[in-house]
Amino acid sequence: MSEIKVDKIQGTSGSSTAITLSGANATVGGTLAVTGIHTVGTNAVATSEGGAVTTSIVQGLLKLWINYATDGSAQDSLNVSSTTDSSTAGITTVNINNNMNSGNYVFLAGGSDYYYQNCTATLSTGSFPCYTSVVNGTVADAKGYVAASGDLA
Repeated sequence: MSEIKVDKIQGTSGSSTAITLSGANATVGGTLAVTGIHTVGTNAVATSEGGAVTTSIVQGLLKLWINYATDGSAQDSLNVSSTTDSSTAGITTVNINNNMNSGNYVFLAGGSDYYYQNCTATLSTGSFPCYTSVVNGTVADAKGYVAASGDLA
C-alpha cells in the first residue's frame, strides 16, 4: 500500500491553503476524524435530499435560542448575553451577544402551560422584548422558549 504524507494541500492559484493537516487528526472507526475548530464559510451549501437544488448551510442555522425562567433568568441559551426582567409583569428583554444584521429576523417562541410568547413587536439588532400572556390575554410572568433565525451582523 502506498502512503502520501503532507502537512497542507494548497489550491492551484497558490494564494491560500485549502486543507491543513496536523498530528491532532486521527482515525476513528476507519473514518478520518478532524479535530479542533473548523470554520464553515458563508458559501457552504448542502444538496437537497432529491439532489435537484442546494441550500445555504449558514442561512439555515439558528442564530440564537434561550430557555428562561419566570424571573427572566436564562436556564440555557446560545448567543444570548443576558436577560432583563421588566418590573411590568410578563415582559422579559433578551439581549443578544453577537448582534443580528437587522431587525428583520424570524422567531419561534413558546411558553409553559397555557402561556403565549410574542417576541416580534419591537425587534432590534441587539435585543428584543418578549411579552407573555395567557391564552385569554391576561399578562403574567412565565417560562419562555425562543429561537431566532436570520443574518448575524
